[in-house]
Amino acid sequence: MALPEGAERATIAAGCFWGVEHMYRKDFGSKGLLDARVGYIGGNTKDPSYRAVCSGATGHAEACQLVFDPQKLTYRELIEYFYRMHDPTTSNRQGPDVGSQYRSGVFYHNDEQKAVAEEVTKKANEQWWKNSISTEILQAGEWWDAEKYHQLYLDNNPGGYECPSHFLRKFPPLQ
Repeated sequence: MALPEGAERATIAAGCFWGVEHMYRKDFGSKGLLDARVGYIGGNTKDPSYRAVCSGATGHAEACQLVFDPQKLTYRELIEYFYRMHDPTTSNRQGPDVGSQYRSGVFYHNDEQKAVAEEVTKKANEQWWKNSISTEILQAGEWWDAEKYHQLYLDNNPGGYECPSHFLRKFPPLQ
């Protein structure tokens, strides 16, 4: 995915990527989110397929890559939302979806993103999740777009599967 001039990229994994993409598009589509793609990151196989990732053998996480306008939407806002929209306390799991491909992760693209991810994670862990967050914070490696039919999946399949762990939790603002 090419970055428009001035845009930034954020990459997160929060379980089944269909619901993650759908929620970010719905809640940020008119607030500075320029694009969202689902795909795979964090594994050890070149150009993995959905079937291979679901086997758990590739080491990849199902993830969402967000392109945003930092003049309208901050990386911090995206990461705070990340900790509200899924359960970051279950290792290799979101709801009924089990396996390393469903792990919680923030894949940073530069040192500033790493610092923000670490700070927000620390605060969310202490203030929202009672010191039980298991989210990985890792440097973004190679990204692989998921197959075309996975992109905008819930828009194209309104009755499609949505992970029950994907909903916006009402937490007080982080201090």
